[in-house]
Amino acid sequence: MKIFKYFLLAFLFVSVGAFAQDQAADAKPQGHTNNNKFKQLYDEFATPNMFRTGSGAPGPAYYQQQADYKMDIEIDDDKARLHGNETITYTNNSPDELKYLWVQLDQNMRARDSKSPLINSSGIGPATTAANATTSYLKERFDGGFNIESVTDTNGKPLQHMINRTMMRVELPKAMNTGDKFSFSIKWWYNINDHVKDGGRSGYEYFPENDNRIYVMAQFYPRMAVYNDVEGWQNSQFWGRDEFALPFGNFDVNITVPADHILDGTGYLTNREEVFTKTMMDRYNKAKKTFDKPVIIVTQEEAEKTEKKKSKDKKTWKLSAQMVRDFGFATSRKFIWDMMAVKVGDQDVMAVSMYSKEGNPLWEQWSTRTVASTLESYSRMTFDYPYHKAISVHAPMGMEYPMICYNFGRPNADGTYSDRVKFGMIGVIIHEVGHNFFPMIVNSDERQWTWMDEGLNTFVQYVAEQDFGEKYPQVLPEGATKYPSRRGPARNIVRYMGGNQDFIAPIMTKGLNTYQFGSNAYSKPATGLNILRETIMGRDLFDYSFREYANRWKFKHPTPEDFFRTMEDASAVDLDWFWRGWFYTTDYTDIAVSEVKKFAITTTPSEDGKRMADRFRLDPKSLVYFVEEGKDGYDEASKNANGLEGLPTVKEYIMDNFTAEERKDLKSPKYFYQVTFEKPGGLVMPLIVQYEYADGTKEKITYPAQIWRLNDNRASKSIASEKEIVSITVDPDLETADVDVTNNSWPKEVKQSDFDAFKNRSKDD
Repeated sequence: MKIFKYFLLAFLFVSVGAFAQDQAADAKPQGHTNNNKFKQLYDEFATPNMFRTGSGAPGPAYYQQQADYKMDIEIDDDKARLHGNETITYTNNSPDELKYLWVQLDQNMRARDSKSPLINSSGIGPATTAANATTSYLKERFDGGFNIESVTDTNGKPLQHMINRTMMRVELPKAMNTGDKFSFSIKWWYNINDHVKDGGRSGYEYFPENDNRIYVMAQFYPRMAVYNDVEGWQNSQFWGRDEFALPFGNFDVNITVPADHILDGTGYLTNREEVFTKTMMDRYNKAKKTFDKPVIIVTQEEAEKTEKKKSKDKKTWKLSAQMVRDFGFATSRKFIWDMMAVKVGDQDVMAVSMYSKEGNPLWEQWSTRTVASTLESYSRMTFDYPYHKAISVHAPMGMEYPMICYNFGRPNADGTYSDRVKFGMIGVIIHEVGHNFFPMIVNSDERQWTWMDEGLNTFVQYVAEQDFGEKYPQVLPEGATKYPSRRGPARNIVRYMGGNQDFIAPIMTKGLNTYQFGSNAYSKPATGLNILRETIMGRDLFDYSFREYANRWKFKHPTPEDFFRTMEDASAVDLDWFWRGWFYTTDYTDIAVSEVKKFAITTTPSEDGKRMADRFRLDPKSLVYFVEEGKDGYDEASKNANGLEGLPTVKEYIMDNFTAEERKDLKSPKYFYQVTFEKPGGLVMPLIVQYEYADGTKEKITYPAQIWRLNDNRASKSIASEKEIVSITVDPDLETADVDVTNNSWPKEVKQSDFDAFKNRSKDD
């Protein structure tokens, strides 16, 4: 009898609509392929192997190549030209024989004969600025490509080489086998671009009032391409958008600049006492012990005095870096320089800023503090920052390299600035410093998978911004309690997700070929990870798995599959449905309350009830019957709303079979509902529902995404409640990027979706 009573009790809480109907016997359903949204990603993923395991971890045969550089660099400030000579030592750790090497010549994107400008459509509008017309139609294209003077072995013997746009193939005198090393030298020069006028990820900004420049230098040397187990040589051409794939190595770089310049870059400054004055050394030693505020190494007064005259002498700064994938530096006589220490694990790291007077007072107030806070937040979310410093340089752009990054945010000429400028500067510093982790250490292939560095980094940026707002509440707008992050919250991606599908591409698209690059590569992946963390997995599971990915792949070359697999491996959460929908498609979230039916219990069998009793060979008197509101018998049945005790059939067949102790814990539901939800949007998401009761209380229930597994369009839930439900709301806190909230409520509320409101505001403007 115990089994029977539990069957009947469960039966009480299942609505009539949940029972399957007999299928027509005269029709055979046709077969179809598996298009279920919960199908595993075996078709999309590569087969695990000895290099990369099914768990998402590096395999026992995983390898990566090494490229070490020794360079002598000199900047000719009068001609704005860079001269360089480098020796590369390449180590073949792969199991493959290599007959040639591929070297990246990224500056060739700026060569006069570059094809990069030819891949974009262009047109003539009704009007344009004189400057734009001059650049577009009258001015000769700037020639900023590499001029390769020689490629030789260590004995000075020329090596055969071929240049194909932004890639150079160097023929080896003999094939390299596993474990072999080969050293060769390249001598080159190029004209440095004005990145303010001509654009670019590096270059100089010119200040005509005193004929000075700020140089922020990167991609300034021929760099080795990646060779790996996934695709062999990553020798995809650089068209200007997709960034870089680079191997790790060690760098020893000597940089000669005018003697009155201040310079810093990737690596340890090995001749600090030669290039620092005694006053600078004293200030530097103080900064190493100061954790609460920046210490000025070069003051604004000193920088302003220096920039008024030019030294004809030269000075060489020597930098050495180990286990980095790239190298960048900044130099100018205009630089103010400050530093402070920040504790990361058991290491004291120097947070550093370099900026001109044009950046003050904003930069002196917030740049170095932002660097320090960022290192703390990212280290908590991933691993302890392994390098000894992180530098933020004032420049009208945002770009990142190991230990150094270039960031915008300039006050007005009188020193005033808006919240937009302030938060723009803080946000870009957090973002670019964060790139030290992704991809400078967790070294993904930016040329192929832009989202793996930009998207993952933007997600952690959101976490770091919220940390920054908590640490420095004085930075927030008046009345605000949280940092105003532009990317991360689900509601901020709605406009993009619900936009014109003709101009949206899946995240898993090469960055060069995507529409709306910022939304695709930054916002959508970051928002997806935030949804995973806050709504689907929870912070504990997500954070553990995210740290596991970061630690598995630091100083290595992960692929998207390594990330996807690790997140599941470390959490025991099957997320294939999420990766497929959010990353491989352009589907959007739209979940609606479709129908709400109210029922009452009755002892009078309905015709449907009789048929069901007959089908299951049950005594009709043993069943609990429901009658729907609006149908015959409902009014009479609803009068008996005193719960189970008022129903003799329930008492006879259920209640008498429970002990008094057991009966104490049983509910006495008086209200019964069947709620049907629809999913007009193609994206699978958890079903988050808030029920509000007549007494004013609210209850939020999250039904797992698997509720859609058997029916991608519709799901129903039966509810037995002791209190009357007066309203139902789907996704009340806007956690799932639902593009249409007008169908999220019962009774239906008349309100605009965020997207429609934006469109109407645009019309008014």
